[in-house]
Amino acid sequence: MNCNCKNFTLLEPYLQKYEGDSANKEGNLIPLLQKAQDLYGYLPPDLLAHIAERTGIKLAKIIGVVTFYTQFRTKPAGKNLILLCQGTACHVNGSPAIEQALKEELGVNEDEITDDGLFTYNNVACLGCCSLSPVMMLGDKTYGNLTKDGTVEILKNVRREALNIESAEVKS
Repeated sequence: MNCNCKNFTLLEPYLQKYEGDSANKEGNLIPLLQKAQDLYGYLPPDLLAHIAERTGIKLAKIIGVVTFYTQFRTKPAGKNLILLCQGTACHVNGSPAIEQALKEELGVNEDEITDDGLFTYNNVACLGCCSLSPVMMLGDKTYGNLTKDGTVEILKNVRREALNIESAEVKS
C-alpha cells in the first residue's frame, strides 16, 4: 500500500477521536501511529508532521517513538513484512543462514521490496521466541525452528497463495 500523504482524510476520524482526550494525548500516540500505518502502509515525514500539528505533540517526540519501536516503518514495504530475529539464541541457532535463504529466494536485501511487491524483510533484535529459534514473523504468523529449506518453502507457499488470490480477483 502506498501512502497518499497529500490526502490525510483517512486518518481524520482518528485524529478527531484523540483531540478530545488532552489529558492522555501522549498515551494515545502509539495507537494513533499504528492506525496511520495501517491506513497508509508506512509513516513518511509529511504524515508525521501532520500528526504533530494536529495533536500538538512535538515532531521530535513522534519521530523518537517511530524510530524506537520496530513495528513502525518510515519507508514503504511489501505486502508481506518479514521480521527475522537476530537475537543471541536465533543467531547461535542459524539466523544468518535463514537471512541468506531470504536474500536468495526473494532476490532483495534487507528493507527492500521484491519486484512483485509481495515481500520485504527486516532484521530485528528480538522477537521474544527464543525457544523457537531461529524464528521469523511473516505478517501476524510466527515461524520457528527454521531451516533454509523450510524458510524457502514458507516463502513459496505465501507467494503461491498471493498469486492464487490475485488471479481469483481478476476472474471475478
